[in-house]
Amino acid sequence: MTRNRNLKRRVRFRAAKTGESYTAALRHVRRHRPQPEPASGPCPEAQPDVRSVRLAVAQTSLLEDPRDVPALRAAGAEMRRLMRHASEAGARLLHLPEGAICSPGKRILSASGPDEVGPSDWSRVEWTVLREELERTRTLAGELGLWVVLGSVHRLSEPHRPHNSLYVVSDRGEVVTRYDERMLSNTKISFMYAPGRDPVTFEIDGARFGCALGMELHFPEMLLEYERLGVDCVLFSTTGGSPRNAPAFAAEALGHAASLRLWVSLSAHAPQSVAVPSGIAGPSGTWAAQCPANGLPCMAIAEVRTDPDDPARPWRRKARSGLYEACLVTGDLRSENRGAF
Repeated sequence: MTRNRNLKRRVRFRAAKTGESYTAALRHVRRHRPQPEPASGPCPEAQPDVRSVRLAVAQTSLLEDPRDVPALRAAGAEMRRLMRHASEAGARLLHLPEGAICSPGKRILSASGPDEVGPSDWSRVEWTVLREELERTRTLAGELGLWVVLGSVHRLSEPHRPHNSLYVVSDRGEVVTRYDERMLSNTKISFMYAPGRDPVTFEIDGARFGCALGMELHFPEMLLEYERLGVDCVLFSTTGGSPRNAPAFAAEALGHAASLRLWVSLSAHAPQSVAVPSGIAGPSGTWAAQCPANGLPCMAIAEVRTDPDDPARPWRRKARSGLYEACLVTGDLRSENRGAF
């Protein structure tokens, strides 16, 4: 009983100090609870600095019409239901798709459409409603003590096109950074969005995450860039396009994870799941968790672990850094014994 009273006292103290809800403060206190001292005797061997973050990846309903107010409200409510489920499952981070509330359709926005794809008319978006749903999501993240990464259109001042972005919301309900899609598709760069400039990373409990969007998994140089930045897990959000595109994204997620020895979380919309559901690929190149392939909104959870003693990643970095040039045989030896064993 005394131990329980002490826990409650610490939670109330943190909530009063930080302004967090009791639930958020409780999650923090439990996560940082002091570990018992080791028993007396010989000093145990030092344990490797293995870091672990419980990650939830989601697939959500796809909404393409940003003029549909009731649908925008429903999409926001669906996303917040998934946040509550993730929190109840003990997740530290929930990863959501591109355009988690709405991914505006190119034909719906086309000023010369819908039969022809042309420059987007962004005045058709219900910006006020979208912002309200995003604000409700941000507030709930703070109440739950849950990190959330979600895709959304980010409005810029006229006459600039918006960015296609990922918002990173902390467990205190703060938008701590934003990633803007850089490698836009032909339609996006021609008619819809302004490209971003820089990679974005952030840390949770010592694990480093990087962000990617849209079709960027098709570009291995972007994953290599994140590997050089020391990222442990890349969060890739996409609409997924048609289900026929899904196998390529899945193969790339597994391949990048295996070749770079990092985690890759693939979050797409539910309709794509009939081909390949959202999931989390581990450094072994296999799925650590996947959503059901049923076309319905849901989530899957895996423990993203980092192992500093794994020799594969530092060796591959060394191999890419010019290691072999010093060992090359000098001179032109190609003509020696040509045509013979």
